[in-house]
Order: sequence, then structure tokens, then C-alpha cells
Amino acid sequence: MTPAQSIERECSRRGRTEVVAGCRALVRREEVDPSLLLALGGPAANKFLDGADHRDTYWLRVWGVRGLLWAWDDDATAEIRLALSDDSWRVREMALKVIARHRVGDLVTEVASARRDPVPRVIVAADRALTVLTSSRA
Repeated sequence: MTPAQSIERECSRRGRTEVVAGCRALVRREEVDPSLLLALGGPAANKFLDGADHRDTYWLRVWGVRGLLWAWDDDATAEIRLALSDDSWRVREMALKVIARHRVGDLVTEVASARRDPVPRVIVAADRALTVLTSSRA
């Protein structure tokens, strides 16, 4: 099952509003229902349910932002703004993909700034998002 299919199934099961709320909570580094985490992260999420400390918890934020790629609400703009300044490049890159997909024009200034990111993949995502945002304003 693809992430999009898993998230859509979870939206059908618990409601889009609740899924979006959970995604937003993950971006804010808050805990969420383990079953939602599994729906967002797939089998890889199991390791984060073992109660141990993990150094790679940025994946939780990546999955939260990726969830917003497939289940969007404009109320999540604040979390996407937060994700753009995350210490993990994977979170920043995914946030830019969300911005491009949902044409989150309120963040055009932040997207332009992301073109100076030290990580090439983030720069590519920022360029793409900026192109989408500026072409949709015509």
C-alpha cells in the first residue's frame, strides 16, 4: 500500500479532520495515537512504538508532513511554516512538496528563502514550489 492509499484509508476510518490534526501534532513534536503513526509511517513506524529512545525521530515529523501531502487543510499552514525551519532536511524538503501540491501561497516568502538551504534536495524542492506558486498567480 502506498502512503497516499494508507492515508486515504485512515481518513475514511477516523475522518480527515482527525488525520490532519494528528499530522499537525507530529510536526509540533507531540505524541499521537500509535495506530495513526503506523498509518502514516507504515511498517517502519513500529520501531518508534517500543518505548526506547531513538535518535532518528525526525521521521515522525517527515511522516506528519507527508500525511499533509495527502490530507490537507489550510489550518495546517502554521505547521508547514514550522517544518520549513526543521533541523532535518527531510522535513524541510517534504514541507516544500506540500506547499507545491496545495499551492500554499501564504508561504511564498519562506519558500524563496529555502532556495538558500545548504541541502541540494531542499533547494530543488524550493525551486519547484516557487515555480508552482508564482505560475499560479497569473
